[in-house]
Amino acid sequence: MPVAVYRRSPGTPPVAVARLPDVSLTPHPLPGPQTHTHDFLVLFYAHRAAGTFLIDDRKWSVADGDLFVIAPGQVLSFPVTTADVVTDGRAVFFPADVIRAGAYPSWRAHPLLFPFARGADRAQRLRIPPAERAGWLDRLTALEAELRARRTGYAEAALAHLTLLLVTVARLTGDVAGDLRSADEPLLAAVFDVIEQRFRDPISLSDVAAEVALTPGHLTTLVRRKTGRTVQQWLTERRMQEARRLLTETDLTVAAISRRVGHPDVSYFIKRFRAEHDATPAQWRRPTD
Repeated sequence: MPVAVYRRSPGTPPVAVARLPDVSLTPHPLPGPQTHTHDFLVLFYAHRAAGTFLIDDRKWSVADGDLFVIAPGQVLSFPVTTADVVTDGRAVFFPADVIRAGAYPSWRAHPLLFPFARGADRAQRLRIPPAERAGWLDRLTALEAELRARRTGYAEAALAHLTLLLVTVARLTGDVAGDLRSADEPLLAAVFDVIEQRFRDPISLSDVAAEVALTPGHLTTLVRRKTGRTVQQWLTERRMQEARRLLTETDLTVAAISRRVGHPDVSYFIKRFRAEHDATPAQWRRPTD
């Protein structure tokens, strides 16, 4: 299988933008389906698109405004040409250590790269609201223009553009229930509403199932089939999202944060946080210490 490797050049910022469909998303275009993997992170924004492609053998539809967050090592398979999927789009490529800094033990632990860490288990497709799509294209075009013009300070400017893009992506991952409602998934939206309302309490799968009038086993099967994750995994993710926010934005003690995110046992909270982020809450709060 072809492996796309990010090639660095001295004095050049390690980030690249491909305009689609002008540039192929595959490293070695050949007749037939184009399958490959890569050793870098990818943001794939489909401004105008209609088609399907595979990520790790799972079929994904692509429509206007879709943004895919793709982690290193995931296997992509496209039709014969990129134009069969997207008629206007951008792909941003960059190695993980562009953003990595301080004491974060791995790129998966960095708050701005957390959406990619989730993508390593199940690729993420985020939907850009129609009113924001022109702005997204403008951001990507500005990064592309900065890299092409190579004016004074362009390396620093390009990395600043990339950081702002990643901040926007991180913020897009917040409203899971809203995305599910727009996708006509009322049961899943109800499940995420329950999680949103009660994640600060020590609730269980049985509590969530009772709220939506299903058995725990039936609910687990439905949620896993539709999302690739269990209810407990989604509950944990929401708690960790709030924990990250509190660690970054407040001076609350780790014990206080643990209680605020539904974990009365601070030792268990620290264990869960470390398992999810490869870092303790204290390391997350003070990455440069």
